Amino acid sequence: MTAPDVVHGRVATRHGSLEALRHRPVLLGLAGLLLLAVAIVVGIALGTVSISAADTIAILAHKLLGWPVAVTWPQTSETIVMELRLPRVLTALIVGTGLAVAGVTFQGLLRNPLADPYVLGTASGAALGAAIAVLVPIQVAVFGLGLVNILAFVGALLAVFLVHRIAGGGGRATLTTLLLTGYAVGSLLAAGLALAMYLSGAQLRQIFFYLLGSLAGADWQSLAVGLPVIVVGSLLIMARARSINGLLLGDDAALHLGVDVRRERATLLTLASLVTAAAVALAGLIGFVGLVVPHVVRLLVGPNARLVLPLSAIFGASFLILADLGARIPGELPVGIVTAVIGAPLFVMLLRRYRTGYQL
Repeated sequence: MTAPDVVHGRVATRHGSLEALRHRPVLLGLAGLLLLAVAIVVGIALGTVSISAADTIAILAHKLLGWPVAVTWPQTSETIVMELRLPRVLTALIVGTGLAVAGVTFQGLLRNPLADPYVLGTASGAALGAAIAVLVPIQVAVFGLGLVNILAFVGALLAVFLVHRIAGGGGRATLTTLLLTGYAVGSLLAAGLALAMYLSGAQLRQIFFYLLGSLAGADWQSLAVGLPVIVVGSLLIMARARSINGLLLGDDAALHLGVDVRRERATLLTLASLVTAAAVALAGLIGFVGLVVPHVVRLLVGPNARLVLPLSAIFGASFLILADLGARIPGELPVGIVTAVIGAPLFVMLLRRYRTGYQL
């Protein structure tokens, strides 16, 4: 083989690799959508009372799309699908989407691969709010949300607001200041949570169940309240993918690219915190979704936020739907246990790849 043939072969191989990389996000997106569709059907069909996939699809087509399908299933199956499992699966979908998008945002803004949606004290604030709600001897419901959901949402937002204020504002604070302030405020709120748990007595189990995350209380009313917040917040974050890409390069590089660093960082931190707070209010504290899913997607398509954000949303939704299915089949385990069992070993593997300098 002559030298020109060798060079030509290398160029052709490189060209083929570039073509494969160029089409990888599209193929990955299609595969993710297919996985999501399968996860939705399986998540609705399986449970303590199993319903065939054919009946599940027929019920959904008949009730949601109005298709003239012959009713061959019992009324109990329709009730299980429409009133119990569909809102739960959709809640898992929207919570998984929100946590994954928020994880990408925080990791990009803070330029820290270990950042997750709870990095600025959101988890501690939500947990303390939920614990206080458990201790308060009153029952309140607003727009279908109980006092636990409401105070968890308020606690998460107040924690982030406190971090921003102490650190000097999301736009003016340095990344190190934000991280350290988030750690300090989170530790203070965790102490308050420990006190609330100490005083809870027989209600301690309810607090633990919330801390480990659960979708058992999902219904149409709570979904209708949380869905607009998470969807709108996630879409607004995706619309600012260019700003995230610029901030990944550093403040100076972002300024040269025309990004208003202070304004965009403050806006993105606010949106990501709002999405996280809504997800926590709906399902409690579910770990590893916003930490591991963005890492896996980034390994496959690179750091471009325009690709990582939507793909993380798709795979985050699928991951949480399947994790919740694994949590309720044995008898209603907290879904946070399942995500930790799956996510922790996977995250360790990813850290080893990074440590050894592996790049896809």
